[in-house]
Amino acid sequence: GALTLDDAAQVLQSSQALPLPESGVIDFGGLMQADSAALAVMMALKRRAATEGRSLTLTGLPASLRSLAVVYGVEHYLVDAAS
Repeated sequence: GALTLDDAAQVLQSSQALPLPESGVIDFGGLMQADSAALAVMMALKRRAATEGRSLTLTGLPASLRSLAVVYGVEHYLVDAAS
């Protein structure tokens, strides 16, 4: 699927109505199209987990999205997202 500026606000809003996964892992392996808005959603999810006193691991991030995180200097927010 896609997570871009076109749908990021809706995805983030929808995620607020759901509990974070018990496993502490969100798998983005099915993400085929993403932009900087996807990074913003991911960072918001990580901040939410920290606020709730939980850890959250993001897995399956496409290499292009990890590269974009480096360009924006936010890769440290996603350090556990190497897979």
